[in-house]
Amino acid sequence: MNADTGADYLRPWKLGKAIEGTGIGLVEQSEFEGLAPGDIVRSFTWPWQLRSTLPGASLNKIDPAIVGGHVSHFLGAVGLSGLTALLGIRVKGHIRQNANQTVLISGAAGSCGHLAGQIARLEGAATVVGICGSEEKCRVLVEELGFDGAINYKKKNVEAELQSCCPRGIDVYFDNVGGDISNSVIRQMNEGGHIVLCGQISQYNKDVPYPPPLLNDIEQVLHQRSITRTEGMTKLGDSITHLQQD
Repeated sequence: MNADTGADYLRPWKLGKAIEGTGIGLVEQSEFEGLAPGDIVRSFTWPWQLRSTLPGASLNKIDPAIVGGHVSHFLGAVGLSGLTALLGIRVKGHIRQNANQTVLISGAAGSCGHLAGQIARLEGAATVVGICGSEEKCRVLVEELGFDGAINYKKKNVEAELQSCCPRGIDVYFDNVGGDISNSVIRQMNEGGHIVLCGQISQYNKDVPYPPPLLNDIEQVLHQRSITRTEGMTKLGDSITHLQQD
């Protein structure tokens, strides 16, 4: 909604124009080679309206069989959110099997966060803890998605809860929020830890560069403990190639 989105893959919304976002639709008519009526397609710049005329090059044909006919999954777990979580955890998180690592996810009930936690477990994390904003979200994370613990930042003291949920410290932090919550997490990170910058929700409406600068004492923690802090979707093409080689 800002005049500048700060991202080269997102255009700002325009007054009087349909809002754009990731969308899925059915091709009714096509003059584009490779797309025919009846095909299911996806676009990351889809106008939110019932019918649109779109350039064929902006559309990706998708196979509903991959998701058992549940095409909405292409908007989440098998879409941009899932890819972001997978690349962030696998390529930037440096999780190792049998290394007894603790992974912390902020914004853990969001579209990327809840997937990142599950992927971290599959990659070999010993402990996965999430931070979110309600008791119901905490319950879902632990009881349905397999997180070991969840912290409601609106009701609990985050620093104290982290000490309880992550007694061995934090090795990998999948950061969706930035700000005070991230400062609390970073202070409890272990030597050689890794921070995956997926998002900085608390900072988006502030006039700061991306990624937002850290407090001096937090910068010192990163330096003294040799903690990396990298963007989860940086060099997307290189990361996809890395996954394909694996």
